[in-house]
Amino acid sequence: MTRGVFLHREDSRYDDRPAERYQFPRQYLSRASQFVGDWIIYYEPRRGPTGRGYYAIARVERIIPDPSTTDMYIALIEPGSYLPFEQSVPFSGANGVVERGVLNEAGHVSGRAQAAVRPISIEDFNRIVDLGIPDETPLLPREGSIIEPPSGLREEPAPFMDAARDRVSYYSSRLVRDRVFRRVVLDAYDCRCAVTGLKFINGGGRAEVEAAHIKPVEHDGPDDIRNGLALSGTAHWMFDRGLIGLADDLQILVSRQVNDVESVWKLLNASRTATTPSNPAHRPHPAYLTWHREHCFKQ
Repeated sequence: MTRGVFLHREDSRYDDRPAERYQFPRQYLSRASQFVGDWIIYYEPRRGPTGRGYYAIARVERIIPDPSTTDMYIALIEPGSYLPFEQSVPFSGANGVVERGVLNEAGHVSGRAQAAVRPISIEDFNRIVDLGIPDETPLLPREGSIIEPPSGLREEPAPFMDAARDRVSYYSSRLVRDRVFRRVVLDAYDCRCAVTGLKFINGGGRAEVEAAHIKPVEHDGPDDIRNGLALSGTAHWMFDRGLIGLADDLQILVSRQVNDVESVWKLLNASRTATTPSNPAHRPHPAYLTWHREHCFKQ
């Protein structure tokens, strides 16, 4: 098995949903097939205002022919493996190009950097992931919302990154994934609840708002920012129990099973529409909103 890089643009003409699938033409089939069962990094060239550089990892479960398009294939992403970076990683930084495998013998960027599907070394993979998910505690949760595991079970980050060592097992743990998901969702919503508009930060820098999965992890909901909402504690409780939901246009829905509808509406945005992230690419995906309405929201 081999690690890889998948190039993806938000404005891509391909039928991609990075947390679930990646579409590519036949010319990349033999190369992409090497990645089955292993991990890839998503990369978006930093051209224009939306380019993110390296921004997420995922594991390729299998590759199938695209049933709807001739000579196209789909890399299916293993459910639960997609993980966005806490901070995107530029192609080149203070120490030069981070993906050193694209350099030629003269140390210049070669044509390999233009390939939409390409292999990457373990050393380059680890270097990029460590930059994207630093070993540090971000954005403290509200007081009392995290229970520390016993010291013998706590997952401690390594003090330094050995280029020959594989870090995937660390970044695959639920504790780390929850931390990263919380960070990227709360950053996207500026720590403000999407349905109440409230933003509370206590004196210790702890945010009251929580990161909610629209489609839950236990139902194969990915740790994708587009499967996330920033919600206050009460709103999160109501959302998880199907007492509130969202339409595809982000109109707030209140279940008829709520015993005090008038009071609930007083808690919610006066516009009756959810607040959205400033980056349109981070808005909730309709597929996840539909899942919540069909499997969780109480009509």
